[in-house]
Amino acid sequence: MAIGPRLDLRLGQALVMTPQLRQAIKLLQYSNIEVASFLEAELEKNPMLERDETGPDGTAQQQPAEAAAAEPTLADTGPSLASDGEAPLDADFVNVYDTGGSADGAGAEAGAGGLDGTRIGSGGRSDFEGDERGIEDHAVERVSLREHMAEQLRLSMGDATDRLIGACLIAMLDPAGRIAGDLGQLAANLGCGLERVEVVRARMMRFDPPGVFARDLRECLAVQLAEKNRFDPAMAALIDNLELLARRDMKRLMEICGVDAEDMADMVAELRRLDPKPGAAFEAEAATTVVPDVLMRRAPDGGWIVELNPETLPRVLANGTFHARISAGARTKEEKSFIAEHWANATWLVKSLQQRASTILKVAGEIVRQQDGFFRHGVSHLRPLILRDIAEAVQMHESTVSRVTANKYIATPRGTLELKFFFTTAIAGTGGESHSAEAVRHRIRDMIAGEDPENVLSDDQIVAALKREGVDIARRTVAKYRESLRIPSSVQRRREKAIPA
Repeated sequence: MAIGPRLDLRLGQALVMTPQLRQAIKLLQYSNIEVASFLEAELEKNPMLERDETGPDGTAQQQPAEAAAAEPTLADTGPSLASDGEAPLDADFVNVYDTGGSADGAGAEAGAGGLDGTRIGSGGRSDFEGDERGIEDHAVERVSLREHMAEQLRLSMGDATDRLIGACLIAMLDPAGRIAGDLGQLAANLGCGLERVEVVRARMMRFDPPGVFARDLRECLAVQLAEKNRFDPAMAALIDNLELLARRDMKRLMEICGVDAEDMADMVAELRRLDPKPGAAFEAEAATTVVPDVLMRRAPDGGWIVELNPETLPRVLANGTFHARISAGARTKEEKSFIAEHWANATWLVKSLQQRASTILKVAGEIVRQQDGFFRHGVSHLRPLILRDIAEAVQMHESTVSRVTANKYIATPRGTLELKFFFTTAIAGTGGESHSAEAVRHRIRDMIAGEDPENVLSDDQIVAALKREGVDIARRTVAKYRESLRIPSSVQRRREKAIPA
């Protein structure tokens, strides 16, 4: 066979993921916060994009009349430097003094200022009555647990050695407020006795909140009870046997503590009011408010109206006027390539955002249509639903529906819910009709909540009751659902309900 270069012509098909298609897929699964962050980055690097300044109703956003009146005009910014309105190129601005500025006590309006409480410049009122700061100016910076403890350490201990030991103990705190480390090693490193470290730690355990610097749960609860003057021998015996309390073995606890059922109920209630992790409140992040992507309300004819939330819709435009102006002035090949590339990216991004909005609305509308019973009657009427059902109804791929429902929320008459909430597995029914797993889980919780304290339902009894209602379910499935709801077993519930509330 001869070896040498040759030309071949081949015809084939291939699916290629272009950068634009990859971008459209990413936009589809982004949440509204991620889309807003992505658009901010695109607006910075693409000159062909501009922010749509129109409001959600399509009208231009205007400044308030007060702000417009207070904004200085060209005539207010200083003396005129040229009669034709333009400053000469050789003008010296060093000695130009603004007689209407805030430096000489003048306000935004002529004659503003005085002792009668009127405005003076941009600094507010002379009588200090008006507070024009925004709510963000009043926000208090969150203090960490270590900062809170360090401030109390400086105020409570005067000895330098004790302050050094206390600083080391603060460094050993974990997020829950417990000591995470060997105190004997700490004493050896500092060159002092373990007894002195324990004395300093005992004092610091009374800091606010009490219970910080404890080595375990028992010590943490004991300090808090001592602060409330409730650490008696019976309560100490209860804390020493917390494992029995976790098993709800109340009969054994009453024998150990030497109390009756009523006193045991009071002691358990006292323990529940304590904080097992007193340091966790300082490290917890502020809860973020979920902004729904889709809004839902009842129509006058009894149906449902589904619409996109205008507050979360990204509003960007491809600036055709700017593109035409700079395209006419482009001379080199690099300039024309730069303009063409950024214009194509801008138009594709706008098109992708429109397609994303229409896809979300179409999928959300179909979910509402198929889960109509849930919105009218509650979670007991939630239908079993999978991605394939919605994909076939809206004629899309299952992966597209999965991306649409990820990190998207809908505001309904029954609360703000994630779109993924409506997809539940099916549980077979005795009559041929399937039931939603979420509805069955809700039914199990209601049955246990309404059970008779004298006749606590076992998992087998729950299975029998569900089968009478037409739900064919196994006992291990009931146990799995019960554990997911954090409901103890029937033995533990029987022990707990044997103690009077």
